[in-house]
Amino acid sequence: MASLKAIRTRIASIKSTQKITRAMKTVAGARLARAQDRILAMRPYAIKTHTVLATCAGAPSEGDRTSTDPSTESARADAPAIHPLLAKRPEKSVLFLVLTGDRGLCGAFNANINRTMEREWHRRQDLGQTVQMAIVGRKGQDYFARRDAPILAVFKDVSEDISFNKARLIGKTLVDPFLAGRVDSIFLVYNEFQSAMTQRVVIDPLLPLSDELHANAAEEAIKYNLDDFLFEPNRHTLLDRLVPMYVEISVLRALLESNASEHGARMTAMDAATENAKEIIASLTLQYNRARQAAITTELSEIIGGAEALKG
Repeated sequence: MASLKAIRTRIASIKSTQKITRAMKTVAGARLARAQDRILAMRPYAIKTHTVLATCAGAPSEGDRTSTDPSTESARADAPAIHPLLAKRPEKSVLFLVLTGDRGLCGAFNANINRTMEREWHRRQDLGQTVQMAIVGRKGQDYFARRDAPILAVFKDVSEDISFNKARLIGKTLVDPFLAGRVDSIFLVYNEFQSAMTQRVVIDPLLPLSDELHANAAEEAIKYNLDDFLFEPNRHTLLDRLVPMYVEISVLRALLESNASEHGARMTAMDAATENAKEIIASLTLQYNRARQAAITTELSEIIGGAEALKG
């Protein structure tokens, strides 16, 4: 059995750790509240921007509305994309933006992202595709650097101050190789925030626009009868502004989702650590009391034995 001093030292150490985990839980909870407010405010704006872009991209141009010639319809189907960032090409080279944290102590938050991306990386390689990664966060950088992954860019200290300017910089890093033809599609890999205890790893297509987004836009077109709408100054000018905005807002939303998920995961992990410390302290206290009682009993036995020996 461990000595009383050793048990007291261990109890004091665990109590000190418990104070740290409780403080980290409180800080994470406060940051989560702010991050949650930002993501809940951002989601409707981001979703509507995506829908407006897909609707504008899929709407017939002014010259197409009055044409009923079958040859015109065929030519329209074979026409190139009306914006370079909307061009669909066979997926030979794929770029992933992987969003991780800069720090640990947040449960399986970083591990889930890294393992999901690693599986997707190998799956794409098996399909004969070339994979590149742009990584946000030190945890993702360290993980994939050890595995010699094809890392295009790394962004650190982003979660400390998430802003539209940072999202714009990241978006430009993603868009440049797409415009140059070095990348055929771009995906976002991040933890989608659902609650403080629940985060879901998602792989969302960024460019080109997904079929699901086009389907939602088609529903919007039917709902509002876009044939009756005119685009001012024209559809191409709108797309020149909408497409970069779509990329920047999508990246910003993913950053906010990831940030809220990280704080939620850290708060949950620190809460569990605090409860575990409480249980360990209770167990060690019981062990200490038993050891102390045994020591007192031994001392009393020795005293009584000595007294009896003196009488004899």
